[in-house]
Amino acid sequence: MSDKKEQAQQLHATNHYLYYPDEKDVPPYLAYGFRAIFLVFAPYVIISMILWGLVWSGIIALPFISDILTWHIYEMLFGLITAGTLAFLATGLPELFPGLVPLVGKRLKHVVILWLLGRISFWFMDYLGIYLVAFLNLAMLGWIIWFARFAVLDKLQRHASIGYAALALFIIEVWFFASVAGFATTPALDILKIATGAIVVLVLLALRRVNMEAINELMEDKSIDDVFLSRPPKTNLAIFAVTIFTIVEFLYPNNSALGWLGLASAAAILGITAEYKLKDKFILNQPYVIYLGTIYVLFSIGYAMMGWSVLNNELGTLSHFRHFITSGGIGLSYIVIMMIISWIHTGRHLTSNIYTHSMVGLIILATLMRSLIPFFEEYSHVLYLYSSIIWTIPFMIYIKVFFGFLLAPRADGIKG
Repeated sequence: MSDKKEQAQQLHATNHYLYYPDEKDVPPYLAYGFRAIFLVFAPYVIISMILWGLVWSGIIALPFISDILTWHIYEMLFGLITAGTLAFLATGLPELFPGLVPLVGKRLKHVVILWLLGRISFWFMDYLGIYLVAFLNLAMLGWIIWFARFAVLDKLQRHASIGYAALALFIIEVWFFASVAGFATTPALDILKIATGAIVVLVLLALRRVNMEAINELMEDKSIDDVFLSRPPKTNLAIFAVTIFTIVEFLYPNNSALGWLGLASAAAILGITAEYKLKDKFILNQPYVIYLGTIYVLFSIGYAMMGWSVLNNELGTLSHFRHFITSGGIGLSYIVIMMIISWIHTGRHLTSNIYTHSMVGLIILATLMRSLIPFFEEYSHVLYLYSSIIWTIPFMIYIKVFFGFLLAPRADGIKG
C-alpha cells in the first residue's frame, strides 16, 4: 500500500473522532457507544431467549411474569431494537455529522444503565406497576430520538428518515403502554404487530447505510477498483410496501388483499439485492455481501409466506411465518451489523472466517426450525426449545470472538 493511500485511510478513520470528549481515564469498554452496548446486548439476548424456549416448551415457569407471550414479543422487539438503534446511531452519527460529540465515558454508562433498568422493569412489571415501567422504557427511546435530532434537523435531510422511523416507534410504544394500562382499546399484541413493521422499516433504512460502509470497506481491503452505491429508490419501494402491508394487516387482517400485499412486499425487498450486481466487478461471492443479502432474503420469505397464508385462508400460520421476519431478518441484521461494527470500529479489517459463517448459518437454521413448525406440529415443543437455543449460539460465538476487541483499545491506536 502506498504512503499516500495509507495516509488517506488514516484521515478517514479519524474524521469522526475530531470531537472526541476530553475525558481522562476512559476505559476501553466506555470508549465508544457500541462497545458497552454490545457487551450487555449479547448476554441479554442469550438469557432471555433461552428462558423463553424453556418456558414455552413447558420445562420451567416464570411466575413473576403473568403474560409471558407479550413479555417475549415486547423484549424481542422494543427491548432489543432500542439497544441496536442506540449502538448504530452512537457509532454512525458522529461520522455523518461533524461536531456531534461521541457518546463515551459517563454519558455512555448512564444510557446503558437506563436500558438495563428498562429491561429489568419490564420483567417485573406486575410488581413495579405499568407507569414506572413505561417511563423507563419510553425515556430510553426518547433519549435516542434526542440524540438523533441532528439527523432530523439536518437541512439536507440526508439521514432524517432514521430519526422519523425512531419517532414512529416511540409513538407505537406509547400506544402499547396505553393499551396495557387500559387507556387504549387496541389489543397489545396487535400493536406489537405494527411495531414489527416499523422495525423492519428502520432496519431497511439502517442496512442501506451499513451496505455502503461495509462493502466499500471490503472492496478497498481487497483492492477491488469499484464503488458500491446503495440508492434510495429500491429501499423506498420496499419501505412503502411493508408500510401498506402493516396498515392493512391492522385494519383488515382477513382481507385477501393482504395476501397480495405480502407477495408485493416480498418482491420489493428481494429487489434490493439487485444493487449487489455491480457493473464492472463481481462481488456476490464475498462473504459479507452474502451475509447482508441473506437478511433481505429472510425478510422476503417472511412476507411471501404470510401472503401465501392469507391467500390460502391459513391465518393460523401467520404468527409462525412472521418469525422469518423477526427471528430471521431482524435477528440476522443484529448479528451481522454487530460483526461489521466490531471489526471496523475497533481498528481492524473486515474479516470472515468459520466463526462468522457459523453465526449466520445458525441464525438461518434456528429461523427455519421455528418458522416451519406448522408443517411439523407433532414436534412443536422440541422445535420451540431447540430453535431458541440454536438462535442464541451466534451471540455466544460473538462473545468469544469479539468481546476481547470491545474490552481493549483500538488496534490502530486511534481514540475510541
